[in-house]
Amino acid sequence: MIKFLKNLLKSKTETFKDKTNFKELVSKKEVQELFKLINSYSNESEVRFVGGCVRKLINNEVVDDIDLSTNLRPEKVIEILKNYNINFYETGINHGTVTAVINDKSFEITSLRKDIKTDGRHAQVEYTKDWLDDASRRDFTINAIYSDIEGNLFDPFNGKNDLKNGLIKFIGDPAIRIKEDYLRILRYIRFSLVYSKNQHDKNTLKIIKQNLSGLKIVSKNRQLQELKKIISIKDFNKINLDKYLKELFLLIFPEIKLINRINNLDNLKNDILRNKSFEFILSILLIDNSEDCDYFIYKYNLSNKEKDKINLLKSIFSKEPDLEYFTKDNLLKILLQKGKENLIDILDFKILISKKNKDQLLDIKNFFNNCEIPEMPVKAKDLIVKFQLKEGKLLGSILREIEEQWLNNNFKISDTQIENIVKSKRI
Repeated sequence: MIKFLKNLLKSKTETFKDKTNFKELVSKKEVQELFKLINSYSNESEVRFVGGCVRKLINNEVVDDIDLSTNLRPEKVIEILKNYNINFYETGINHGTVTAVINDKSFEITSLRKDIKTDGRHAQVEYTKDWLDDASRRDFTINAIYSDIEGNLFDPFNGKNDLKNGLIKFIGDPAIRIKEDYLRILRYIRFSLVYSKNQHDKNTLKIIKQNLSGLKIVSKNRQLQELKKIISIKDFNKINLDKYLKELFLLIFPEIKLINRINNLDNLKNDILRNKSFEFILSILLIDNSEDCDYFIYKYNLSNKEKDKINLLKSIFSKEPDLEYFTKDNLLKILLQKGKENLIDILDFKILISKKNKDQLLDIKNFFNNCEIPEMPVKAKDLIVKFQLKEGKLLGSILREIEEQWLNNNFKISDTQIENIVKSKRI
């Protein structure tokens, strides 16, 4: 009887068990172990793949994160993991999520739940054994598809068909789904960029616009994390081809107004962007002569690493490629001070935003990709031995002064100059 009821929750006609990527996934010993342990816990226990990994399997994408759903409560999941000495941490125990770690691979296991109360940011949940209840609380139809380890699908809202047709549809009433968590507005943009065939329901767009103000109660950090996912999309430049998504994006992030810079790029520029960090791409979209860039950094409290990269590129924004700044000697100094990655980013930034001298910049970039980097002839240990110095602030100050003079003198410095620097710093 129990097995019969389980099968009712599955679509017998829908399966992807013959797909290569599915076979690779379920052949992983870690996956097999978790499914075996949870499914055998009791006559009623069951675990399924859910959400992003199922969506990617259906769409023949690479699966990088594996999310699982189970009808067991989180304390039962923890009990299983403890009994079999599987490492875990309580990722979001208040919302029923436990992360199991096997052979350095992480698996989020979330108990079936339904929302009891929402405030636009967080949800108060209640655990359930009803798979439909769990599916009903999810955001989009394409994210409410489950699969067992045999490839049988439970797809109560026809998400597979929506995925095939490039439709991003909220489950139920879009207004209700959005008011549960306003971040879903940004998720709509992200999933539309990846899967949409530029088909948008006009009523859905209207409801999204009516609820844009709700994002004010969502933390800037959550918004930033979602923005990073959006910008990292391989074909993010598709946003310029979808007037509705572009309009929404600019309403939410008005400072990021330069997205036309990534429109109609040639192969070279596309290749450059494809391998760049979030902060580099953000720089392309932000930096001009206005104060929008500084305001965005402040507004979203970017990390020091992100700020440093953006400010570095901002400092060279107005410098023309054919002027003194972009001579090989000057750039070599930057290479030694900032490192190779930062120098290449400077050159790539100018290649992407400049309308002239692209070939000149490419030549310079190739030169630095293949050049031998000069090494400062003086080391700390040399100074310690020769001048009886000790490690500390004085030694650091002397080294910085020596490096500065060495850089300014085309990578040359005499013993006399070094001695004079040491003497002057000792006074």
